Amino acid sequence: MKQIADILFEARMLKDLKRSGYAFLGNGTESIADHCFTTTFICWIMARMVPEVNKERLTAMALVHDMAEARTGDFNYVQKNYARVDEAAALTHLVRDLPFGPDIIALVAEFNAGKTLEARLAKDADQLSFILELKKLKDTGAAFPDRWLEVIGERLKTDMGKQMAADILETRWDNWWLNGYSE
Repeated sequence: MKQIADILFEARMLKDLKRSGYAFLGNGTESIADHCFTTTFICWIMARMVPEVNKERLTAMALVHDMAEARTGDFNYVQKNYARVDEAAALTHLVRDLPFGPDIIALVAEFNAGKTLEARLAKDADQLSFILELKKLKDTGAAFPDRWLEVIGERLKTDMGKQMAADILETRWDNWWLNGYSE
């Protein structure tokens, strides 16, 4: 069971590691765990809206898609031009003593390949998580989100992802809070 404690502490580490892109974007902050939670929740919703999807695989893929970052940190698009991350080695070391380690490696490989319906939806959810953050920043007065929202929107591959993005962009980030407001 020590291996289980180790991976739990490693997964917990994602709460302390910040996503690096926000420093380059000029505003905002988010931990890798924050991002993974939102991505996984989006996948959970997608799994209920797309009947033919493997629900467990989709949500599990979202949950572990950035696990290697507990060891590598989060490399943004600028950093990836100058440094290489060996995600495969990080994942192999992370799961080497776990009986379900091959499951994690297979889920991340499937996510990275982006060929299955589950992987395409998970990749869109990954981007939708960022769109949610950018939309909140925009609604609260940040100057840069429009430029990045356009770039991120172009990454979406599925009709489901594109529709969710359109709905997100048409909704104020605090609309849910004010629904049903009364004094």
